[in-house]
Amino acid sequence: MEAQAIVINQPKQVSLKKLQIDDFGMDDVAVEMEYSGISTGTEKLIWSGLMPQFPGMGYPLVPGYESVGRVTQVGENALLKVGQRVFVPGAKCYGEVKGLFGGASSHVVIPAQRLTLLEDEDKAEDILLALAATAYHVTEGKEQAQPDLIIGHGVVGRLLARIAVAKGKIPVVWETNPIRSSGAMGYKVIHPKDDDFHQYGVICDASGDSEIINTLVSRLRPQGEIILAGFYDRPISYNFAPAFMREMKMRIAAQWQPKDIEEVHQLIRSKQLSLDGLITHTSNPQEAGSAYHTAFNDMQCLKMTLNWRTA
Repeated sequence: MEAQAIVINQPKQVSLKKLQIDDFGMDDVAVEMEYSGISTGTEKLIWSGLMPQFPGMGYPLVPGYESVGRVTQVGENALLKVGQRVFVPGAKCYGEVKGLFGGASSHVVIPAQRLTLLEDEDKAEDILLALAATAYHVTEGKEQAQPDLIIGHGVVGRLLARIAVAKGKIPVVWETNPIRSSGAMGYKVIHPKDDDFHQYGVICDASGDSEIINTLVSRLRPQGEIILAGFYDRPISYNFAPAFMREMKMRIAAQWQPKDIEEVHQLIRSKQLSLDGLITHTSNPQEAGSAYHTAFNDMQCLKMTLNWRTA
């Protein structure tokens, strides 16, 4: 089988290439892609050449972990059916071309157990399942752990805030760019200079700004917690004395786990969590170069989606 795939050949060099896909196994399924998203976190770091050393990192590579499509072929041991619509969290099926994360492709071959079965409805918003699960993983859905303050009103920041609202918490969101200040759903977005509160219990940073920690420490109540939910390409440091005086706690929220996908998918199905308004741009895979540039440089672009049915 062959596929047309987005390939990052080297930093800031993106193209659509025809690639040979690995052999099909008994536990695998083949998926024909409908949509895939461009990540402005890890994928931006790969594109820019700033990605720290990471398992599977190197060029050339196929990026993408936000994809949806339909099953076209089923292995003997796979518990899925041809025609079912699935979420694809990436694939490693391109031979010598690295798959980090490998979902930005017209077709993939992937073990069936890695897929999430979706409703039979043509919705590009389903690509956001991974980011929703990443935001959900920050607190594992626990009501008492929801953030009081969220830094950044991008897609992850908005999902963190929407999940908090669904769990009964009304957070404050900081955003410095007026272009991204609109679109709140049940919470408040303000510029940090307009916030004089200094007793936040849980602060979640979704900005990826490695220099923001001292500011966040100054806004914590005693024994408060800072959660790092961004991806940081530079060392993080902070002044010890203020953190010491508050007995600050800090933790890192990494990638979602299968349980997070299941639980956040249930929130979406039950209409407690909306994905509306998060996809702002759609492009064709043939225009990948300009699509990636827009995704990473246009502040009006929250989420860029590639429509594979036009490839």
